[in-house]
Amino acid sequence: MIPKPPGCRYEVAIIGLGYVGIPFALAFAEAGCRTLGFDLNKDRIRALKDAASPLIHISDERLAAGLRQHDLTFTDDRGLLAESEAIVICVPTPLRSHLDPDLDYILDAGRAIAPYLRCGMLVSLESSTYPGTTRVDLRRVLEEGSRLKAGADFALAFSPEREDPGNERSLLTEMPKVVGGLTDSCLERARELYSRAVKNVVCVSSVDTAEAVKLMENIFRFINIGLVNELKCVYEPMGIDIWEVVQAASTKPFGFMPFYPGIGVGGHCIPIDPYYLTWKAREFGLETRFIDLAGQINRSMPRYVVSHLVEALNTHSQPVQNSSVLVLGVAYKANIADDRESPSYKVMDLLRQQGAIVDYYDPLVPVIGSHSDSAFWIGQRSIEWTPENLSRYQAAVVCTPHKCVDYAELAAHVPLVIDACHVVPRNRAAEVIAA
Repeated sequence: MIPKPPGCRYEVAIIGLGYVGIPFALAFAEAGCRTLGFDLNKDRIRALKDAASPLIHISDERLAAGLRQHDLTFTDDRGLLAESEAIVICVPTPLRSHLDPDLDYILDAGRAIAPYLRCGMLVSLESSTYPGTTRVDLRRVLEEGSRLKAGADFALAFSPEREDPGNERSLLTEMPKVVGGLTDSCLERARELYSRAVKNVVCVSSVDTAEAVKLMENIFRFINIGLVNELKCVYEPMGIDIWEVVQAASTKPFGFMPFYPGIGVGGHCIPIDPYYLTWKAREFGLETRFIDLAGQINRSMPRYVVSHLVEALNTHSQPVQNSSVLVLGVAYKANIADDRESPSYKVMDLLRQQGAIVDYYDPLVPVIGSHSDSAFWIGQRSIEWTPENLSRYQAAVVCTPHKCVDYAELAAHVPLVIDACHVVPRNRAAEVIAA
């Protein structure tokens, strides 16, 4: 096993303090590890030092306790990375405009680490990516910048994050942690590190295999969401309720796992990770037909939902042009504040392109930030939820089913509701259309 570097101030440093990095830094600190959290965003570091959590599922109180009761430090000083036994990279891996992988965040993190890399350190990548990224791309920038050799002078590993914001069963310390190492010695160092904070570490044969595990998990969801979205479109003209079908099928105790239809897929993993494999497969002259088809179906769902609204308005001799439409939810999934890759913005864009006057309500996303996938909406604020405000709209589209929203009140004040999430009670006050 590669020996640890002596005299380190921190046992682990986390690079990238977002939805993955903050929970991990807290988990290591709460497990008794001397933990450093690093991010280049000075405002983020300042907020974390003040125990102001940017994540709904991480309370200010828990963050304050981590800072007060445990050895947890937040910094934007990359020089402190040299004082850690291990460095865990938790940075985004987006797609470029033509659905090819963007490794800039990973490689920039590697270049930031390299000058401070010392013999005996462990570097572990958590970011979702295609097989070969850790072994080839990250390894190259680390070795070139440090003049050290991975697997001999320092340990290199990959362990995919499995964070699922909004899921009460997604407890980081309880979630089995898949780990792959560049060598057996690297794997052992990574296993020992993660075992400090996670109860069950699952070792696999290589970093490439660990990278493939993460892709398979998200591709599985991506394809099955595409399948149930397609079935919704097929069953509707037959007069069959897809939600009733899924509910009844779920009573089978084996061989079936429920997935639910919606307006598409969003977030930092599901709509992105499958295309990492699609891109990599082309290198081997292979096609990923299931992924491509599921992608086409999922991307078509916003247009499908908008078409239901247009048709319903036409039925009432109300053109979509100049109609006031309220979109419910811009977060990519229920009960979280993350709107990255949210298909709600596609719904809003399509409505605006057809001349509708579009507002949104989302208590968890009070203002649309600069990372929005549609520049037009940046800076727009959620409306205030009042009966008077709701009554101003000719129609509403439910895109994200937050539990904190009163959908009965929505139906009581808006005459037409397109419900893509099966959450609006059917009553006489409003016409509610499943989409």
